[in-house]
Amino acid sequence: MRESLQTILKYIYLVSILIISACSDKNASTATNAIEAKADSLIALMTLDEKIGQTIMYNGTWEFTGPVSGDNQWKAEKIKNGQVGAMLNVLTADEIRRTQAMAVENSRLGIPMLFAYDVIHGYKTMLPVPLGQAASWDPEVARLGSEVAAREASAAGLHWTFAPMIDISRDARWGRIMESPGEDPYLASIMAKAWVEGYQGDDLSTPNTIAACAKHFAGYGFAEAGRDYNTVEVSLHTLYNVILPPFKAASDAGVATFMNGFNDLNGVPATGNEFLQRDILKGKWDYEGLMVSDWGSIPEMIFHGYAKDTAQAAVMAIQAGSDMDMEGRVYEKGLKEKINNEEVDITLLDDAVKRILILKFKMGLFDDPYRYSDVEREKNELLSQENLEASRDAARKSMVLLKNESNLLPLSKEARSIAVIGQLAADKDIPLGSWRAQAVPNSAVSLVEGIKNAVSKNTKVEFAQGYTLTVGNRSFGRELTIVDEDKSGFKEAIDLAIRSEVVVLAIGEDCYQTGEGRSQMDIGLKGSQLDLFNELRKVNDNIVVVLMTGRPVAIPKIADEANAILETWFAGSESGNAIADVLFGDYNPSGKLPVSFPHHSGQEPLYYSQKSTGRPINRAENVFWTHYTDGPNEGLFPFGFGLSYTSFDYANLKVSKEGESLTVTVDVANSGEVDGEEVVQLYIQDVAASFTRPVKELKGFIKTVIKAGESQSIQFQLSKDDLSFINDQGETVFEPGEFRISVGSNSRDLNTQSITIN
Repeated sequence: MRESLQTILKYIYLVSILIISACSDKNASTATNAIEAKADSLIALMTLDEKIGQTIMYNGTWEFTGPVSGDNQWKAEKIKNGQVGAMLNVLTADEIRRTQAMAVENSRLGIPMLFAYDVIHGYKTMLPVPLGQAASWDPEVARLGSEVAAREASAAGLHWTFAPMIDISRDARWGRIMESPGEDPYLASIMAKAWVEGYQGDDLSTPNTIAACAKHFAGYGFAEAGRDYNTVEVSLHTLYNVILPPFKAASDAGVATFMNGFNDLNGVPATGNEFLQRDILKGKWDYEGLMVSDWGSIPEMIFHGYAKDTAQAAVMAIQAGSDMDMEGRVYEKGLKEKINNEEVDITLLDDAVKRILILKFKMGLFDDPYRYSDVEREKNELLSQENLEASRDAARKSMVLLKNESNLLPLSKEARSIAVIGQLAADKDIPLGSWRAQAVPNSAVSLVEGIKNAVSKNTKVEFAQGYTLTVGNRSFGRELTIVDEDKSGFKEAIDLAIRSEVVVLAIGEDCYQTGEGRSQMDIGLKGSQLDLFNELRKVNDNIVVVLMTGRPVAIPKIADEANAILETWFAGSESGNAIADVLFGDYNPSGKLPVSFPHHSGQEPLYYSQKSTGRPINRAENVFWTHYTDGPNEGLFPFGFGLSYTSFDYANLKVSKEGESLTVTVDVANSGEVDGEEVVQLYIQDVAASFTRPVKELKGFIKTVIKAGESQSIQFQLSKDDLSFINDQGETVFEPGEFRISVGSNSRDLNTQSITIN
């Protein structure tokens, strides 16, 4: 029976292709039309149970092909009956091949499954966390990083990653900021496009690419108080102008899938939000890919108080546009009865199934369900030398030099003695970051190892732990045990600092202080790290702070008293070598902050593109203006900030009108003694508009290498769209008037000119 159905299917596919070829123009849409016809033909043969099955994604952290029982046995039977569309957390090429065979060789129609996994910043080879990649201000770093991740993940048999996460976040207390591209929609949009292109390449059927997923649609990064999963209340103006642009960029880049979020948005859970998913994404944007729920987010609408039971949650989700139910067990329980009772239109289910099947056709899974399951390629690709070199290059390009007093950096490789101090300096696991996929625990190159690899044989490198930050079980799903105070290692560290020429002090966070469910009220340094810095400062004037974090941290005293500060984020597998490349000048740092660093946790949420308010400055020497009484308004380090081992001077800013666009030019000179790479940043302010606008907005940047002693003329073009905003109806609006155009090396230090456009 199954063989005869397969013959019928092949016949229908052939006929549909011939009809389309005869009737269509010879263009790129022909292949898309053919795939749609195949999907429609297959849907026509499917039972209601089989259709619902395509919308179901199960977790698979169990052996499918061995003895199974209970819930696992039930899942296995569902797969064999063709009632599962996708699996997540099934790993290795061999296991995925065996699991896929359960579906295609046993089910009535032999429809292959999709296999998905959270490949966020690498699969085996870890690259810098996404926030770090965004700090490169280099889309090629993002593109190549996700390409490496895709090559490894696809070699392990996977088809689909739940990345990139492109939630704008202005609140460093939120743990998932480490996964985000930061606080700015323009920079995030550039990185989103690059990440999608890296994962998906030019052709999804190529076995070394995987389907990407733009998440979380939408507003998840605006959780109140920075507390994960919390409610989100934002204006439509903020939604359209700040939150949605990176998602639009991902959609325009052809991202294969979207994921909705755990949060509610203005009173409606994102998973059941028809305005987001149908009106905007599938409506106005005409998005043709599939929308998957986040883990269990459909039944979570019950806890939100939005759905009364699982049946109602299923109806709400499918009507809102959620095509696939990830581990919610809701569609399989609730949809059939609701469709049979005509409470849900069958066309909604058919549309969801069609989107899922089209992705499977585009990936070539109907031609060869096992095309990604290549054990030999898996052996050769994972942790290859090429991938490790790419990781090292991405890591050093992501690092941000925050301070370099008296040009202490770069260090000499011929230094007599170097003290390397801090638990983070010797740790080989923390640099791998959170959301680490299948990274081998304790496999990163540590900072101590990197420094020893870099210096001459005559340089004495000694290590002392100094402080203990965390102890006990460290894992993705468990709370960390942070040591509040431990000074038992201080004496050893101080003695080492006394006898050393220079101190490299590694401080910051354990990587599991950031990630999902890792929000913090206090984003200062934990434990005894600051106390140790204070003691070392008393005995050695040459202290280089290596800051390892997954978020902006409040370090005002460090910023004031350290000689040099290098933010390295969690830099991945080659962390120690990449940090050493920067410390010793083999690479001149070029990273810029994608987020503002605060003086104090109480400043959060903190971002550069704030509104002026009606009382922006102190006009009468009184308290009646927008400010704190116990600290500054501005950040410790502003958005876009980052130093180099050389210096750049800006001059001759010119703004001219060219038809409906503006031409902006500026001369940038390298006034130092070494070649360097500068990120020239362009900001605008719409001075008076029908909606209050930010005091500045990033609208362009150019990263360029300028040789020592030379100058470059940098040119930007600003279109009418660049000078526009989106109103509450989702319409792009340009309003004539005065615009301030600013260019500089960061969002604070700018050259500005005004121009009026009539």
